Amino acid sequence: MTLTKNGAEFAISLVTLIKNLKNKDMGMGYLILAGAIMLFSWLVSSRLKSKFEHYSKLHLQNGMTGAEIAEKMLADNGIRDVRVISTPGRLTDHYNPADKTVNLSEAVYNQRNAAASAVAAHECGHAVQHAVGYEWLTMRSKLVPVVSVASSYMQWILLAGILMIKTFPGLLLVGIIIFAATTLFSIVTLPVEYDASNRALAWLENKRMLTPQEQAGAKDSLKWAARTYVVAALGSIATLLYYISIYMGGRRD
Repeated sequence: MTLTKNGAEFAISLVTLIKNLKNKDMGMGYLILAGAIMLFSWLVSSRLKSKFEHYSKLHLQNGMTGAEIAEKMLADNGIRDVRVISTPGRLTDHYNPADKTVNLSEAVYNQRNAAASAVAAHECGHAVQHAVGYEWLTMRSKLVPVVSVASSYMQWILLAGILMIKTFPGLLLVGIIIFAATTLFSIVTLPVEYDASNRALAWLENKRMLTPQEQAGAKDSLKWAARTYVVAALGSIATLLYYISIYMGGRRD
């Protein structure tokens, strides 16, 4: 998802370069930055996949599947109204606060390894956040409808705003405000994801669910998963600043 979003923003930036020759140096600077972020994003995503493949081969001595890990963590935290279900795909795991479901990809749901236990416990960490009213999760949930609508029209508004910067600069400003909402969402996501991982790892360790080797594997898996959100946030901030610079430059001209 992160790579797709960055790709769309990158395409808009290419059009911007062509249409704003006066800003050639600024545009080239952004291209270098965007390229670096996209490369880093690809490297982190590739590393995450390799880590999960590696730790998927580290089978749990307790013999529990990801689904069983999730159900036990929910029960230990007194959460009885959340269902653990299987969802198609790979790395599609997520917690849905709307219908209170922990959605685990088929591999995580059925497998008995360190990677599966890490992901299952992490998603349950979000369920615990929901149950205790964790403020960052509450804020992110409120932003979801806004971001969903914004994502459908944002890139077209930004593109039109860039092309019409001389005649109708206000349109680009609207696009910037919309983009700022998605940037805020990516920033708010960081504490939510890190806190969920911390809750997961603490529970796995306190309940002695894993051996030391398995615990280390779970921790390493979640560390790399969290870094994908860091890259997404940095990319979004850099792009937002670039659009602001275009708007300010257009006003000066």
